[in-house]
Amino acid sequence: MKAKYFTTAVAFALLAIPGSFAAPVPPRDVVIVANDQMKFSITRIEAPPGQILHVTLKNEGTLPKEVMGHNWILLKGGKDSAAYVAAALTAAKDNYQPKAMADQVLASIPMLGAKHEGDVTFNAPDIPGTYVFLCSFPAHFQAGMRGVLIVK
Repeated sequence: MKAKYFTTAVAFALLAIPGSFAAPVPPRDVVIVANDQMKFSITRIEAPPGQILHVTLKNEGTLPKEVMGHNWILLKGGKDSAAYVAAALTAAKDNYQPKAMADQVLASIPMLGAKHEGDVTFNAPDIPGTYVFLCSFPAHFQAGMRGVLIVK
């Protein structure tokens, strides 16, 4: 009998601790639309450090993937987005994601063709700052297909 009372007392004690059994926080959904005009519908995302983000990229374009594919690459803080895009030009066989620079990527959605979508779930960085996201298909970054994740 003593074990039963002890277990019950421990259970009540744990319930009294604020936040000890808090429900997990669901990911925040961010839907970004891309199309044949080489623009992302969202170019700014704000998040507190560590927030779980679920990003969906929808390619609503009509042109074939080989001429108008779109991906979503989130780079680590302080990385040179122009250098990443320049290296991507030589990585067509790897969907314009240069393997030599994979360590500079925080999260990514692979190249999508028309009427396709992809997604990724990740934690926003713990360090406040500005993190660039982009499409690495040739000329898309230069046309403005980029944005920022601002962690604050």
